[in-house]
Amino acid sequence: MATSAYDFSFNDIDGEPLELSRFAGQALLVVNTASACGYTPQYAELETLWTRYRARGLVVLGVPSNDFGAQEPGSEAEIKQFCQTNYTVDFPLTQKQRVIGGDAHPFYQWVVDEIGEVAAPKWNFHKYLIGPDGSLAGLWPSDVSPLDPEITETIDALLTA
Repeated sequence: MATSAYDFSFNDIDGEPLELSRFAGQALLVVNTASACGYTPQYAELETLWTRYRARGLVVLGVPSNDFGAQEPGSEAEIKQFCQTNYTVDFPLTQKQRVIGGDAHPFYQWVVDEIGEVAAPKWNFHKYLIGPDGSLAGLWPSDVSPLDPEITETIDALLTA
């Protein structure tokens, strides 16, 4: 049974294993993303957040998903190209994942087990902040900008603790 977010792994956008345990001791912002969503411009804000905080220990992890409105229909290669070309994304991306329901990636099932169904993503660009100890430190819905002071102040507190 998982006791922290760092017990999970994904495959990165290129198909290589991506163990979340490699980020233990850092803060981790996990965001389910999509390329054809009204919130897609948040990629730019996520990249800004990554650039601003990565030297202090924040990792941004994009998790492409086609679960909402079929807004991520492309292949991993297409997703990667889209993100790099349109938003200069260089934070880590995973392979496309299910993030809701019984087939959801185990990380997303864990979040629901920890907090309850209210914690499940309701749309693309739902954000989960994981503390350096692997616990869930915050979650925000799609309409909250990654640069919202509520998020940045929480990140600042985690990184100075």
